[in-house]
Amino acid sequence: MSTPDHHSSERPSTGFINRFGDPVVLVLSVGFVVLFVLLSIIDIEGVAGAIGSGFAWTASILGSYFQLLLLLTFFIAMGLAVSPAASARVGGLDTPELSTFKWLAIIMCTLLAGGGVFFAAGEPVYHFVVTPPAFDTEAGTVEAVAGALAQSFMHWGFLAWAVLGSLTAVVLAHSHYDKGLPLQPRTLLYPVFGERIMSGWIGGVVDACCVIAVVAGTVGPIGFLATQVSFGLHELVGVAEGYGTQLVILIFLGALYVTSAATGIHRGIQLLSRLNVFLALGIAAVIFVFGPTLFLTNAYLQGFGEYLSSFLAMATMTSETAPAWWMQWWTVFFFAWFIGYGPLMAIFVARISRGRTIRQMILAVAVMAPIATTVWFTLLGGSGIHYQLTGVFDLTEALNNFQFDVATLTVAQALPGGTLMALAILLLTTIFVATTGDSMSYAIAVVCTGHDRPHVGVRVFWGVAMSLMAAILLYMGSGQISVLQQFIVITAIPVSLVLLPSLWCGPQAAYAMARQQGLTTRPKVMIND
Repeated sequence: MSTPDHHSSERPSTGFINRFGDPVVLVLSVGFVVLFVLLSIIDIEGVAGAIGSGFAWTASILGSYFQLLLLLTFFIAMGLAVSPAASARVGGLDTPELSTFKWLAIIMCTLLAGGGVFFAAGEPVYHFVVTPPAFDTEAGTVEAVAGALAQSFMHWGFLAWAVLGSLTAVVLAHSHYDKGLPLQPRTLLYPVFGERIMSGWIGGVVDACCVIAVVAGTVGPIGFLATQVSFGLHELVGVAEGYGTQLVILIFLGALYVTSAATGIHRGIQLLSRLNVFLALGIAAVIFVFGPTLFLTNAYLQGFGEYLSSFLAMATMTSETAPAWWMQWWTVFFFAWFIGYGPLMAIFVARISRGRTIRQMILAVAVMAPIATTVWFTLLGGSGIHYQLTGVFDLTEALNNFQFDVATLTVAQALPGGTLMALAILLLTTIFVATTGDSMSYAIAVVCTGHDRPHVGVRVFWGVAMSLMAAILLYMGSGQISVLQQFIVITAIPVSLVLLPSLWCGPQAAYAMARQQGLTTRPKVMIND
């Protein structure tokens, strides 16, 4: 089995556009970074107020639409995974480019990222002390444990992962490897609009919206990491806490992920991901063996069972049946965040999955990775619930004030190993954010240039730009980082429209690949195929 290898990495990298990218994408995306920073300097309160209002409106009016998009994406992807077309291989290769361990490590580290570490300890404890709307258990009791974990699993589970790289990755893989189209968000719209979307300013605007969403979503974790590590080092070893320390942390983090992105997928990115996985496995083993083992085992079984039995109730909860503030800051915020990441994550998944079957790609992203995430949340968050329940500490006030850096450090210090474990988790958090930074710097460079092996200078530029933006916003105050995080909910509006056609085009692209590889004779019905 073989197909013509005419994807964009083989095209000569000459000229400004080929080397440095579409001017429309560059001007709009770089312009956003500059404009956001300048407006923040001129009127920081005005920017925060405007984005806050847009955030609240989006969550209230479009929250149900976001939820429906994630639900449909997951169930259609699962249907596709068991279809005959799922045996088709991405890129027409008989053997994968990356080993299974390297491939899974990159997926886990890129998509779980720093957000999973920031929230893994604090979110389950929050839902334990503040009962989620889908449940009626008394907060802080043994009966509340399963619901607290289940709610966390909903936010970071099957729906979140599926929208990051299942149907969209199939569309991109078919369009790129089989039809020679570039790995860009606009390619997701090609089955609907044809060549009109591939050239001209409209395609550039589509790509720029997706880049801006990822920049907003990535600068947030970069900035939050600096504040969290600075706070942690101050509490653990007495390092002075302040902007100077945060800046040093940003410089170290930036150098780490920019170097990784510059050396590429087969070197820096996969090496950093493998290191992260080994460190995470080591921490997980220590927590499980030396921590509250029986409690964690029972909590996971009960929590995952509750997750499955209450799946639709939690996934379809709206502001009509739950407090508007809760939906805005929890379910809708997370779902919109994942939607904002969707196109560029799908590009990255399609890029690293060449030689894998469609079934392997979907199951790895939408099933294996979410289950691993639920285990991680149980180890950290479940331990936090145990210590909260037994009176080792009380995080109620800190979590009611959304102080998740305090929650993470408090839980980490209570774990086996104490200060040593807390330092290890801070290191893990740093590497997790670095794996997001390097993969997104790479993916943004791919979008800007249209090549799946973009110029090193473009990768470095975006890596440095995101670190620099985080440094400037932190200088203004950590609150401005939170404002930027809220902005990703607004960017989810145009990005969701880019993802929408994949609900239909994903299965059609899969069957087109299967026909080309002689695996099915299903009639050809795909638009523009």
